[in-house]
Amino acid sequence: MHNVVISGTGLYTPANSISNEELVQSFNTYVQQFNADNAQAIEAGEVQPLAESSAAFIEKASGIKSRFVMDKDGILDPQRMRPHLSVRSNDEMSVLCEMAVGAARQALERAGKTAADIDGVIVACSNLQRPYPAIAIEVQHALGILGFGFDMNVACSSATFGIQTASNSVQLGQARAVLLISPEVCTGHLNFRDRDSHFIFGDAATAVIVERADLATSEHQFDIVSTKLLTTFSNNIRNNFGFLNRASDEPADSPDKLFVQEGRKVFRDVCPMVAELIGQHLEENQLDVAQVKRFWLHQANLSMNHLIVRKLLGREASIEEAPVILDTYANTSSAGSVIAFHKYQDDLPSGALAVLSSFGAGYSIGSVILRKR
Repeated sequence: MHNVVISGTGLYTPANSISNEELVQSFNTYVQQFNADNAQAIEAGEVQPLAESSAAFIEKASGIKSRFVMDKDGILDPQRMRPHLSVRSNDEMSVLCEMAVGAARQALERAGKTAADIDGVIVACSNLQRPYPAIAIEVQHALGILGFGFDMNVACSSATFGIQTASNSVQLGQARAVLLISPEVCTGHLNFRDRDSHFIFGDAATAVIVERADLATSEHQFDIVSTKLLTTFSNNIRNNFGFLNRASDEPADSPDKLFVQEGRKVFRDVCPMVAELIGQHLEENQLDVAQVKRFWLHQANLSMNHLIVRKLLGREASIEEAPVILDTYANTSSAGSVIAFHKYQDDLPSGALAVLSSFGAGYSIGSVILRKR
């Protein structure tokens, strides 16, 4: 049995960003056109008019101010309102692979590793662009890594579940090091015509190097003290898109084939579950929550994160204790907590205790206790 560390992280950020103001202008143009086109039916009470949005509403509801996206023009086109990502030939690198490789190279450099040091690749994310061959195997090929690769999906918790999977593999001696990547094109499954959710997601990719502690040489090492996972079934966050849709006569572009959620129910259900899981996890490891110097939480909603940390600490957390990237990246699903980890780790002193946690559809919750070396 080997001790395991995270020795490097990487981040791929798309070139394009959309502000709340830009998104609202596009959305409101669509709303105005819809209401004009359906004026008679609305007057007759046969169709409900759509309500406009505002930048202030979005920020108050979520804490989001902007988001990075793989394609900006298609999203902001009121006639389209979805990203335009052209189909690539089978001989070209896929979109997810391109993002994953960008994040992976940064993580490898930070960890002081090369492809020859990696024995496994896991792509863990919410939104896989195809069933097979696995994106992980494509990434493995693109980077020249020998060994194994596979994909996994636990929605927004995919990265923390992936860290446990990678850690187990390294701990048991099945791999010296595993590259875990979470490439997320969340805008591909977002309904940009839904006022309650059109602002939620952005695109990004993260990478994490999980390796044997005795082989690690990086200056950015964190001991994986413990991991804890939990799932419980709920329909409150759901996406019904899948390969069996073509076997049904229902429209393939119906709203349920995109991201849908009961936001208030999710807030009510998930916040206490996350706080309880993290609290139990620390207690099981004879650690007091007061010892935790930093919480890198899933970046879905600012109010959720504030409530979770308040339940744990019994007070409001400082921005240093629970850093936020949600304002500029929006919700990037499984990548969010790792983006926070990547950007806000170097200032921690040796021996500092921290928690990386993600939560989302399933419901699924992952907690990873880390200690700075």
